[in-house]
Amino acid sequence: MSDTTPSAPSQIAALDAEALSLESVSLWRITWKRLFRRKSSLVGMGIILLLVFIAIMAPWLAPYDPLQVLIGIEDVKMRQAPCIHLLGCPPDQPQHLMGIDGNVRDQFSRLLYGTRLSLMVGFSTVTFAIVIGTVLGALGGYFGGWLDNAIMRVMDVLLAFPSLLLAIAIVTVLGPGLINALLAIGIVSIPAYARVVRASVLSIREMDYVSASRALGGSTAHILFGRILPNALTPLIVQGTLGIATAILDAAALSFLGLGAQPPTPEWGSMLGAERNQVFTAPHLVFFPGFAIMLTVLAFNLLGDGLRDALDPRLAHVSK
Repeated sequence: MSDTTPSAPSQIAALDAEALSLESVSLWRITWKRLFRRKSSLVGMGIILLLVFIAIMAPWLAPYDPLQVLIGIEDVKMRQAPCIHLLGCPPDQPQHLMGIDGNVRDQFSRLLYGTRLSLMVGFSTVTFAIVIGTVLGALGGYFGGWLDNAIMRVMDVLLAFPSLLLAIAIVTVLGPGLINALLAIGIVSIPAYARVVRASVLSIREMDYVSASRALGGSTAHILFGRILPNALTPLIVQGTLGIATAILDAAALSFLGLGAQPPTPEWGSMLGAERNQVFTAPHLVFFPGFAIMLTVLAFNLLGDGLRDALDPRLAHVSK
């Protein structure tokens, strides 16, 4: 008869994996509870969910095509002033909740479509930076030696420049455009994630469960990507949430300077840049895009602060 009883090492490995799985589920459950106790986090999540809803429903919420040039509007005052029927706008005149921009396009429709573009910018650039930064930081932290020194010195060089200034330089070399702006913002964001992951890997690679996996003959890829990285995600999640806000702000700055999204693309930064000379004659054309940028950045910062406090046990007693 063949012996079908599992060997002792395999039993230990199975119990180890099960214990880690239960611990991970418990940790995330506790984290969610702490997160929902913080009013600021709830406000941030509420605003983000509203922005996501607007981005998805923009084609149905927008009364006009964001690129449509409206005809039959000759009066400059009529073009710039918001027209709301409930506030005295003539019933026979088309309604424009936020007025019409200098190129005779509905500002409200462009603002709604700008939500979609800004969220896409934030998530895509942070995803790109996290993937590249995680790989570089994990390899450097796990293997050490000359590889770690080479990777970190390159990251130090990138960190030596102000992020926005370096992004402007990269876009200037590549040429203006939304794709090049996304690439530039992603590149300048990589060092922050690489350093966060490297620090986590350095502290985790000497843990007992990692040593046990190594002693049981686990491969380097399994230990690094199956054991170490899943336990190094906590600071990365917080950094990524805060990084989305920074990416949206940098993209708006590049578009304001004419290096990001090009006209007539509805993007908040380019809308600000196009109407900056109307700040005194039609301030609402500048206020609404600026307020949208501020609200989006605030929402992600609130959520990031809440995640940081919820994931840090030392701050659990101050969660409100």
